[in-house]
Amino acid sequence: MMNQILLLITTESNKKLAKEIARLLLKKKLAACVSLKDIYSIYEWGGKLEEVNEVEITIKSKPELKNDLIFFLHKMTSYDVPQIVYKKFSSEKKYINWVSKSFSK
Repeated sequence: MMNQILLLITTESNKKLAKEIARLLLKKKLAACVSLKDIYSIYEWGGKLEEVNEVEITIKSKPELKNDLIFFLHKMTSYDVPQIVYKKFSSEKKYINWVSKSFSK
C-alpha cells in the first residue's frame, strides 16, 4: 500500500491541449486525478517580458510513476521548456487509499 502521493504541476498554453493531456494521463493510468485551473503568468523569455493566460495542470499520482509522467509531458507539451515541478506528500489515509486503488482498475 502506498504511503505517499506524487503531486506534479505543469502548465499548458491552451485549454484544449490541457484537457487532452489530462484525459490521456487517466487513460494511460499515469494519474489518479488531474485538476485544471486557468492562470495568468508573467515571466521573461528570450529577453522579453511575457504575460500570458495558461492552464495549470495538477497531477495526483504514484511516486514511482514520476519518470513516466515527465517523459509523457515532454512529448505532449507545446512548450520548449515546460514547467514540471513535483513533490511527494503524505496524505489523509482515505485519499491515499483511493489514489492507490485508482491504478488497479
